Amino acid sequence: MTQTTPQVSPYGTWISPITAADVAKGGVHLGWPGFAATGTGEQIWWEEGRPTEGGRAALVGQSADGTNRDVLSPTWSLRSRIHEYGARPWVYVPGSGVVFTFWDDQRLYLYDESGEPRPLTVAPTEHVRHMYGEPVVAPDGVSVIAIRETHRGSDIDRAIVRVPVDGSAAETDEAVSILASGHRFFAFPRPSADGSHLAYTAWDHPQMPWDGTLLYVADLDGTSASNHRVLAGSTTESLMQPEWADDAHVYAVSDRSGWWNLYRFGIDDGSVHAVAPREEEFSTPLWLLGFTTYGVLADGRIAAIHGVGEQRLSVIEPTTGDSRELASGHSFVEVLQVSGSRILTIAGSLNAEPAVVVIDADSGELTIVKSAADEEPDPRFFSEAYAFTVTGPDGDVHAWVYPPRNPNFVAPDGERPPYIALVHGGPTACSLPVMEAETAFFTSRGIGVVDINYGGSSGYGREYRERLREKWGIVDVVDSVAIVQGLVDAGAADGARLGIRGGSAGGWTTLASLVTSKVFSAGAASYPVTDLLPFATDTHDFEARYLDGLIGPLPQSRDRYVERSPLTHLGNLSVPVLLLQGDDDKVVPPSQPAAVAAELARKGIPHKYILFAGEQHGFRMAENIITALESELAFFGKVFGFDPPGVPAIELD
Repeated sequence: MTQTTPQVSPYGTWISPITAADVAKGGVHLGWPGFAATGTGEQIWWEEGRPTEGGRAALVGQSADGTNRDVLSPTWSLRSRIHEYGARPWVYVPGSGVVFTFWDDQRLYLYDESGEPRPLTVAPTEHVRHMYGEPVVAPDGVSVIAIRETHRGSDIDRAIVRVPVDGSAAETDEAVSILASGHRFFAFPRPSADGSHLAYTAWDHPQMPWDGTLLYVADLDGTSASNHRVLAGSTTESLMQPEWADDAHVYAVSDRSGWWNLYRFGIDDGSVHAVAPREEEFSTPLWLLGFTTYGVLADGRIAAIHGVGEQRLSVIEPTTGDSRELASGHSFVEVLQVSGSRILTIAGSLNAEPAVVVIDADSGELTIVKSAADEEPDPRFFSEAYAFTVTGPDGDVHAWVYPPRNPNFVAPDGERPPYIALVHGGPTACSLPVMEAETAFFTSRGIGVVDINYGGSSGYGREYRERLREKWGIVDVVDSVAIVQGLVDAGAADGARLGIRGGSAGGWTTLASLVTSKVFSAGAASYPVTDLLPFATDTHDFEARYLDGLIGPLPQSRDRYVERSPLTHLGNLSVPVLLLQGDDDKVVPPSQPAAVAAELARKGIPHKYILFAGEQHGFRMAENIITALESELAFFGKVFGFDPPGVPAIELD
């Protein structure tokens, strides 16, 4: 219950109703919404990641009467492991049922509600494992087209394949048709409506898909594809998400102008038309296969997510480029789907947690299908964020600031709040302004959070994204320091109580900041990259050459790999460190933070290393999410000089 008169209490000691358990149980992960044209009418389905069920990814459907139900029994978890980060795991095939990737064996299965799901592809063996993702309905209506990743020992290859849904490929690979091969990576398989063509993108090492891709179109004839030709693309042009405008033209997003904008390509005449040219981004980095930032409505208009440092939704008239914004004030996740005039996506705002929503393209009416929170939280305990920009060594640096907020408490006069700098992963990624219980977990206790989009982040054009080229561990660090110093200079933060936290690449920036600057008093790094040379040879295939762009190619840049690694410079570190890691992480192996922990122990630097059994790259089990969050809060409180109420104390080694 909210007090009438706020109590005066130091920052960090405020009592909050938002617990780590609330974050874990209330924050189901929502993903991959889509339309299912079932026998009872078109339904809305989506994926729910459930921490309270061991991180299981459930497929949930909403019928016409608004009733939500689990489509699959609790023994089934749909999630693709392609690229380790995953891919869209399901598609509904009208007249047949839902085709999905099962987490345990990565096979494709068909479920038609007549019994248990039955396999469509062969089981893995000791020597050969197939993984499937991003399935789409083939023109014949009795098969799906998908990305297949094949592991034969240490050898990996990928292809676009056709898989029949009659089960004939469950015992032999010979029933699977290869439609496109010859590149290291493929994405966005899109057959034309008349079934005559297939569009897709492809790229090879050392490129990442935001560096350079190729847009292909091929002739499609049932179970085979031929006459593959490149419509656009190069090692310096990134193309995303082809979608068919008509049988002779395909849309795609290209950054040839310096911004990811929407273009229409003629597949026969070589024509290229910019649909809505502007200095905004109409796409995001391809970390997950199957993301979609736009869709073609039934009347030819385009529903598109776009913006600069944020993601808004508009309907665009492709002949004129005119646009009309919908659902102003929301930020949208790049999983947009369309049917008729309905737009299905995931949206959040500073006043509402992320939710699966459907929006009418004509009226703009927004209907919430499913919220990530079981109960809508009290917005008074959530921070009112604001955009914050400072000038760094390479130009403007952008961030979102979440000041402390709790209606029951105020700080003593003259006290400035402690702040934690949150650095996102990727590093090619972007933080958006949305209500999140994890952020409020800190801000409602009197600890500010500043979410930094350092140089190298997406959302601000290709030039901003490429500030990090060969400068990872430099630009991200100086930009993070510039942001927090800007808060201190503005009188918004206590310069003596600044922390930094991040996961994956954000964990790298956390540690790199601690060893190269004296601004931060403590750092919490989750599944962090710590030592570049072993990481370059011990990570998964998707990112195996990522460091070529971020640091430089090997072996000629070997010295740079050693020099940039936080592990090399732990002698410069004098502040406490918290390390959090999953023991089944294939992206950043546990050996990375373990080496840091061993060196910190040898040097006598206060630290804590917590290894979570069964966790991968990112924590999905409720009990581990709780432990990780409470440990971080207790850790920062210990360093900043206060005891956060309601969480166990932490003992540092």
